[in-house]
Amino acid sequence: MRRVALLTAPWREPVWALAPFRDEPYACALVTGGQGRWSYLLRSPDKTFDTAADPFAALLDLLGARLAGDPEGPPFQGGVVGLAAYELGDHVEALNLARTDWPDLTCARYPALLAFDHHARQVVAVGRGETDVEAAERARAALAWLDASDDRAAFEGPLCADLFASDAEAYETAVAEVVDRIVGGEIFQANIARAWTGRLAAGADPFDLFTRLRAQSPAPFSAYLRLPGRALVSNSPERFLKLDPAGAIETKPIKGTRPRGRDAVQDQALAAELLASDKDRAENLMIVDLMRNDLARVAPPGSVKAPELFKVESFANVHHLVSTVTARLAQGRTVADLLRASFPPGSITGAPKVQAMKVIAGLEPPRGPYCGSLFWAGFDGAFDSSVLIRTVGLVQDGDGWRLEARAGAGIVADSDPHGERLETEAKIAALKKALTE
Repeated sequence: MRRVALLTAPWREPVWALAPFRDEPYACALVTGGQGRWSYLLRSPDKTFDTAADPFAALLDLLGARLAGDPEGPPFQGGVVGLAAYELGDHVEALNLARTDWPDLTCARYPALLAFDHHARQVVAVGRGETDVEAAERARAALAWLDASDDRAAFEGPLCADLFASDAEAYETAVAEVVDRIVGGEIFQANIARAWTGRLAAGADPFDLFTRLRAQSPAPFSAYLRLPGRALVSNSPERFLKLDPAGAIETKPIKGTRPRGRDAVQDQALAAELLASDKDRAENLMIVDLMRNDLARVAPPGSVKAPELFKVESFANVHHLVSTVTARLAQGRTVADLLRASFPPGSITGAPKVQAMKVIAGLEPPRGPYCGSLFWAGFDGAFDSSVLIRTVGLVQDGDGWRLEARAGAGIVADSDPHGERLETEAKIAALKKALTE
């Protein structure tokens, strides 16, 4: 994989470029929304794994020795896409977490990909190989993916006729218990989630959900990943970790939520209320401090900073409070060290992280992909990842698909159980609309 080749082609929408390969194991689309520049389409990996005694070591082994990229190319120029379930955290702290039927870490290595430049409105085919000739052949093969066609019509009607929410009263009771434990000094904050479950309608598949979400409420970290017997559809707004080849780290934790308003006046008022909320700012700052502590494990002293706090970012159904934490990766440290030091994401666990995870494990069934991370890790040392919120995990069951989505809220000392339950319903609204309307 020492050589890299780049070829360009006219613009195509990345979602529809993926359509012919929607059922292919390890077909993947990472699609940006808003002002993001790059989306990626990947298929035909040359190596995969989904079980390893040390998943972090297995990730490094799959990436191999660090390789230079083309400075004129996209940020991701071949490498690994990984799906880390929340329970990968058990390999960081031995908490004896129960498991779902999702592996802790699934990874696939791709020697070729299509990168979609939303700013320049062109497609870049990337090929990797041991020689210039092999790299160019792989880039040409990737470019040919654009010639494939898909004649399946978009699914019409509700994708899921019966979407069942977990018990609202039980959730409020769990929140009240967490508040008591916070007041008692056990923890400062914990993220507690509810589940929505159902089945896709006959004739519908996970790609139909992905396209509907992209049309209705595009998010910065939209993603589709097809695995053997499983699929992941994510509409996440949240970055987990970003690393550039020079070692600059960025994380952007989200804490603090308000629904969008009925009209512009109410919408602005809700955003202003979020920005002014002492509770939400304190909740956000706790997670900023947690992420600073996590990054300090793999960063030189003094390099961890928080250049932006409490920025309101608005999405289709909610406003969020977002902060930015930066650092530098210490000499000799790897992307696997960074992931191990920071996983699971602080924004969906709590503080202190380990004790919050113990509280979560006592109140929720295993999470699987929810609150884990979907990431790409480049051969050149670059890395980017999302927090898997606003995410649906789908498992093939006979001739159809069963699905689960969750939405959580960060619980602090002055949390109101009813208000936190309403927050989960605001967060699930876009997924619920795409599934049921």
